[in-house]
Amino acid sequence: MSQPFKLAACAEMLWPDRPIDWRAERLTERGLGVGLWNWPDHDLGKLEKIGADYTIMNGYLQGRLSDAEGADMLLASARETAKVGRRLGVDRLNLHGTGLGDGGLPIPRHGAFSPGMELRARDTLHRLCDLGEELGVTFTLENLNPFDHPGCPFGSTAAVLSLVSAVNRPQLRINLDLYHTQIGEGDLVRWCEACLPWIGEVQVADNPGRCEPGTGEINYPAIARALHALGYRGPVGMEAFAHSDSDAALDAFVAAFTL
Repeated sequence: MSQPFKLAACAEMLWPDRPIDWRAERLTERGLGVGLWNWPDHDLGKLEKIGADYTIMNGYLQGRLSDAEGADMLLASARETAKVGRRLGVDRLNLHGTGLGDGGLPIPRHGAFSPGMELRARDTLHRLCDLGEELGVTFTLENLNPFDHPGCPFGSTAAVLSLVSAVNRPQLRINLDLYHTQIGEGDLVRWCEACLPWIGEVQVADNPGRCEPGTGEINYPAIARALHALGYRGPVGMEAFAHSDSDAALDAFVAAFTL
């Protein structure tokens, strides 16, 4: 048995009764990387002292990809967040097509898309890549599903792949969230293959329920074998709630991605 992937888990979604620094330390003790969401929610000094491998964190607090005002907000927010990411040694700073509010609802929601939106989004992403090159950080663009995040621009796996492959710069990768892909499009192995040259991280949770592998319909051991056969050796992060016990959920995750 071997572990070909770099495994991590989202600290916010596990051990909900424990402080975030305890969660990060527990994940580190288990030999796993630590994923975070919004940094203002946390005591950065405590997180810094743990010496954890922080694999991913939200890379902005506000802003949008496809309009001038939103792009300026996004760049300013990303610059501030990148400084925090460098302080903690975060590997990747995560982006979405627009800001997400309560319950994951996009700010603002879009009902229709004009032909110029993708071109403006590409321009914004090039500016973010310039920022990444300047500060030595890597951004990822995450796909989202249309049911949990209705009206989010550039939320689908296809839209994220189109943008990231068009920009095609090392400072921008895909955060391929297979939970969202399963709900939005399905056909997970072929999406892994299509996105492979641009993947910065693969994120996983089972569906329905958004809990650990083995609690839903997705055959994650088969996904792990397919990723390995495709030559993927990068990070895999569990962004999932624990069905019952958090340590048991991590055991199931690790087992699913051990070949």
